[in-house]
Amino acid sequence: MLEIDNLLFRYPGQSAETDGWCFKVSIQEGECVALTGPSGCGKSTLLNLVAGFLAPAGGDIRWKGQSLGPLPPWKRPVTTVFQEQNLFDHLTVAENIGLGLHPGLRLSKAQWSRIEGALEDVNLGGFGIRRAESLSGGQRQRVAIVRALLRPQPVLLLDEPMTGLDDENRTILQGQLRQARDQGKTLVLVSHDIRDRQALADREVTDFYHAW
Repeated sequence: MLEIDNLLFRYPGQSAETDGWCFKVSIQEGECVALTGPSGCGKSTLLNLVAGFLAPAGGDIRWKGQSLGPLPPWKRPVTTVFQEQNLFDHLTVAENIGLGLHPGLRLSKAQWSRIEGALEDVNLGGFGIRRAESLSGGQRQRVAIVRALLRPQPVLLLDEPMTGLDDENRTILQGQLRQARDQGKTLVLVSHDIRDRQALADREVTDFYHAW
C-alpha cells in the first residue's frame, strides 16, 4: 500500500498566511487512483513529493509500511511520467529508454530486444535508432511512457501522460498502462482528460488534500 499520511507542503517564499496543502490518501497495491480537483489544488505537487523532487514540511510517505522520507528520488520505488517527457535529445530513442534500466546503459542483448519490442507495441517500431530530437511531441510522450513501463519500480506516477497523443495512440497507451496495473503496478494518475480517468482509474479521489 502507498500511504500519504498528513503530508504538509508550502512553497518557499509563501508567507505563513498563505495556505499550503495537507495531503492524505491511501492507495492499494495494484490499484490505479486518479487525483481530481481544481487547478492549483496540489495534484502535481503531490506527485513530486512522492517522487522525492520536493521535500515536505511534515507528515510521511510510506510504501508497504516503509517510510520513503529518508530516500533520495533515485532510491524510491517510483517512476514518474511528466508531460514534459524529459528525454535526452542527443541520445537515441533506445538509449533514452535504456537509461531507465541501467544508468550506464550496460544492458544485455535481451534487454535491447525488449526495448525494440516495447516500441513496436506503441507504433514506434524501428524508431530505436533515431535521436530523440527528431521526434514529435506525441512520439516523445510514447517513448517516455515505454521507458517508465519497462522500469521495475512498482509505483508509477502519471502527470498528464497522454499529452500530444492522437486517439489511436491514446487507446494503445491506455491499454499498456492497464496491463501494467493488472500485472501489479500501482498507478497514481493526474489527468484533466476524462477519457484517461475512465479508461485507467479504479476510483477517483477528490478529498486527498485540504488547506494548511
